[in-house]
Amino acid sequence: MTPATIRLTVNGRIHDVDAAPDTALLYVLRNDLALNGPKYGCGLGECGACAVLIDGLAARACVIPISGCVDRDVVTLEGLGSRSDPDPVQDAFIKEQAAQCGYCLNGMIMTTKALLMRNPQPTENEALEALRYNLCRCGAHIEIVRAVMRAAGHAAEARD
Repeated sequence: MTPATIRLTVNGRIHDVDAAPDTALLYVLRNDLALNGPKYGCGLGECGACAVLIDGLAARACVIPISGCVDRDVVTLEGLGSRSDPDPVQDAFIKEQAAQCGYCLNGMIMTTKALLMRNPQPTENEALEALRYNLCRCGAHIEIVRAVMRAAGHAAEARD
């Protein structure tokens, strides 16, 4: 397709991007906007490493064309919080040490954020169901689930 100027709202800021309308959102986020939270994993929308929030729902940026994001609110990991003021989900993942290599964390955090936006007090089974399509090859699943439950306010305060 022929490149066009497409207006996207990412992390609360408007960006005019010159790209073909069928360009994957992930490529625009990483290459044009220098937002490297979303990772390229499988390129098929199956692993979750590229997850972003689109209008509050977790979505796979590697398979969504930018034309499908016009007039929608896109939030990346960078839009949740900062190093000095992390989002409660980011803070919970830090406190639970819910990472080994960290490659899956973007997807885990963004999926958790979407879950907590629609269900602020999920059960552990609901958390597991929400994360079931996010792959972690390092085996940090126990810590990740603890982080989700901490972010939901279920974790014991004694671990702080």
